[in-house]
Amino acid sequence: MSTLLSKLSPSITDMIRMDHSQVLETFHQFRSGMSVAKKEALVGSACVALEIHTQLEEEIFYPALRELASDIEVLEKSFPEHAEMHRQITRLRSMTAIDPDYDPTFLELVRDALHHVADEETTLLPAAERLMPERLGELGAQMMRRRAQLLTAHAGEIMSSTVRSFPESAAVMASGAVGAGAYLMQQASGWVSRGRR
Repeated sequence: MSTLLSKLSPSITDMIRMDHSQVLETFHQFRSGMSVAKKEALVGSACVALEIHTQLEEEIFYPALRELASDIEVLEKSFPEHAEMHRQITRLRSMTAIDPDYDPTFLELVRDALHHVADEETTLLPAAERLMPERLGELGAQMMRRRAQLLTAHAGEIMSSTVRSFPESAAVMASGAVGAGAYLMQQASGWVSRGRR
């Protein structure tokens, strides 16, 4: 079964690229003038995504790559870069969006993450694809399993950020849809009970 999962899962390098795209998309949504709630939700989403991503790389990808190429300079730079991103995330979590240092701290995190992504995508991912092509699916499956565990651990935070990042109009429409659904369910149960008499 694990061999089948390895063959069906995306490669670890493709998964890392997908993570990069997701985080970059979140970064692009950020605007200094947006509402406090939406700003905090986007920053919260980016922080969780980066924490999970860096943990997956440190637990799975980097050790596998280090076995084959311990001399890759970018690999050695990655750990301190992750540590710096974690420092910035911790700082952001101690602030609110109205703090004057909030936007500059987030933009510093964005800058550091972009630099890190560029290094990985131009050096580490191609090196992995060259040095261990037969292991990429297996490592991708391992990353998927571990990601599921990490997502479960962060489920509350992810849900909160997702709900807060919805545009107000979408929240109003969603609550209206829930209300309409509840009304229809109530009416349907009344029809059913009247039909049984």
